[in-house]
Amino acid sequence: MSSAAPVGARPPAGKTFFGHPRALSTLFLTEMWERFSFYGMRAILVLYLTAAVADGGLAVGESTANAVYGTYNAMVYLMALPGGWVADRLIGARRSVLWGGVVIAVGHYVMAIPTGWSVFAGMALIVVGTGLLKPNISTMVGDLYERDSPRRDAGFSIFYMGINLGAFIAPLITGFLGEKINWHLGFGAAAIGMTFGVLQYVLGRRNLGEAGARPADPLLGADRRRALNRIAVATAVVAVVLIVLLLAGWFTVNTVVNLLTAVTVLVTIAYFARILTDREISDTERSRMKAYVWLFVFAASFWLIYDQAGSVLNIFAADRTDRNVGGFTFPASWLQSVNPILIIIGAPLAAWLWLKLGHRVSTPTKFAVGLVLNGLSFVLMAAAAQAAVGGDLVSPWWLVAVYAIQVAGELALSPVGLSATTKLAPVKYASQMLGLWFLATAVGDAIGGQVARLAESWSQPVYFLTFGLASVVLGLAAVMFTRQLRQLMAGIH
Repeated sequence: MSSAAPVGARPPAGKTFFGHPRALSTLFLTEMWERFSFYGMRAILVLYLTAAVADGGLAVGESTANAVYGTYNAMVYLMALPGGWVADRLIGARRSVLWGGVVIAVGHYVMAIPTGWSVFAGMALIVVGTGLLKPNISTMVGDLYERDSPRRDAGFSIFYMGINLGAFIAPLITGFLGEKINWHLGFGAAAIGMTFGVLQYVLGRRNLGEAGARPADPLLGADRRRALNRIAVATAVVAVVLIVLLLAGWFTVNTVVNLLTAVTVLVTIAYFARILTDREISDTERSRMKAYVWLFVFAASFWLIYDQAGSVLNIFAADRTDRNVGGFTFPASWLQSVNPILIIIGAPLAAWLWLKLGHRVSTPTKFAVGLVLNGLSFVLMAAAAQAAVGGDLVSPWWLVAVYAIQVAGELALSPVGLSATTKLAPVKYASQMLGLWFLATAVGDAIGGQVARLAESWSQPVYFLTFGLASVVLGLAAVMFTRQLRQLMAGIH
């Protein structure tokens, strides 16, 4: 991940944005529109893949569609690692965000082309673009403040409001256009949203000063040429593999999904092995990393369930819920707006609660709470699925309640995990550990996509109850081993 810019890389003084540097408004709107495009497309992706050809869809089986969705999410987070490296060593955060936004917009425009192949080509472009934009725009927000500025946390809070604002609005627009008019029109709306984000980013660049203007640790001369050559070779290898798969007749959606899932898991294992076997880190740092391995497993398990909101639960919303209100059947994807609005409401409450509790509740305990709540949401989902057995439509309030429980779990685990990542990181790997935290989501989504295949072959009540209880049991196990984990954390709460 990109590290903070050197002191003095502050934006120019002048007008402010809610008392913060004016540049925050530029980054806020860029992130808002990027999240609009991301969540807008994601809200209708599985519905489009599974829709009948007569309804404009691809008629892909639910199991394959769920796996595609999970793998796509995983790749987005996995690409944050090379995206941060490109900014750090080659072109800087500012240009990474710009080019990332352009590639994302192009990807959505490709998806708007009314052909079968466009969705997969578009997703590949969006993955690359998001890898460039997502980690580096957060770095630029940090560049707006001195490291110890009391306004820094408040600035990030405003920035994250942009994330959830975009995520809330997007499904309402893309969902209506996609489900009620034309799927590709919904994808086109996501493209227009990202275009707005790029345009205002370019127009607002004068507010940014030197923030993100240069690489934090640039490669020069022979080192730069060597790195570019390695990138070229890696790209060529990937191209050759794809060509071989194509010529051998193995280039199918399922083959690619399975390959990318394996890559995600193997990259994670290699990353942890590299850190844990590094002789330059101290025994205390190694102990803390051993604790972090368990926190990572807990987080990946959490996202495995949580991010099925856009796949398995989205299909349930389309097929098993009564969405008729006053004669109007609202799009199933509109329910994807529930999570972000609940996060907007709940985040300040969660922040207040953790501040009030202080060190009385440890990090492993907070993770355990997140896992238990996440599991209980699927137990409740099992009851909803049981009520829908026989073809009956259930109230959408079941899903609203499920999402409310999941959001409570997310607020217990996600921000706490981000904080724990920075505290447990070995000094040598401080800037890379945020990338490792992104990998927890990538692994959870990749494996979750494979697990979600079972939703088509198992009965839905059994599916939800099995994984719901598994998450609850894992959360209770985390509570039982809290003391051991705290010992490994060596003084970190």
